[in-house]
Amino acid sequence: MAFVKACSLPSCDTPMDGNMQAFSLTPPAWTDKAIHAFEFCCPTCHQSSLEAEAAWINRRAPVYHDDYRRKWQEFYQCSCGTVWWAWSSDRPPSPLQVAEPLSEEG
Repeated sequence: MAFVKACSLPSCDTPMDGNMQAFSLTPPAWTDKAIHAFEFCCPTCHQSSLEAEAAWINRRAPVYHDDYRRKWQEFYQCSCGTVWWAWSSDRPPSPLQVAEPLSEEG
């Protein structure tokens, strides 16, 4: 059985394919032309964020809700050419997320 050392993994700031720098502290140049999407998908072609060619999360400037939860701007570069952003709090639930069991009262 082979083991991979954690230090052999690429840095989060190093693009793996030249485009994906989601956790870089410096915004990629393509984010400059982003438009706000009010639904969590490309406002032009309605592709999901999961289908984006590139992504970047603005971790340096979180916004706080009234209940002290944080939200971030998430930027996406779509294959149709549109660059868009949306709030992380607007992201729909993941289909991989396990639903919480209903509590039984009584």
